[in-house]
Amino acid sequence: VQLQASGGGLVQAGGSLILSCGDRGGTLSKFTVGWFRQAPGKEREFVALIDPVSPSTFYGLSVKGRFTIVRDNTKNTASLQMNNLRPEDTAVYYCAAVRLWSSFQRDYDYWGQGTLVTVSS
Repeated sequence: VQLQASGGGLVQAGGSLILSCGDRGGTLSKFTVGWFRQAPGKEREFVALIDPVSPSTFYGLSVKGRFTIVRDNTKNTASLQMNNLRPEDTAVYYCAAVRLWSSFQRDYDYWGQGTLVTVSS
């Protein structure tokens, strides 16, 4: 698994962005994909995850109702649709993969390099 996150950028509060996670290894369809984020001076936190098959999803409380995670197993990609963005959503966003259902970053085996999202007020 070789993950690559993309799609970050600068957006005004209330705006939207779509982050994408691609797998150059071509096996992402077999893994749960999670998104995590790390704001300046803060610990990395869970954002959302999607399992490989159902697909079932789970969201962190701070993003539930605003963010949507989806995947396309035919393209080995997973995306995070982020709506109604807030300044506190500013962070580096990471996608990660694991072979089980987990929102704990310590469980994830594979990580992308991160993409920066900046939300201006």
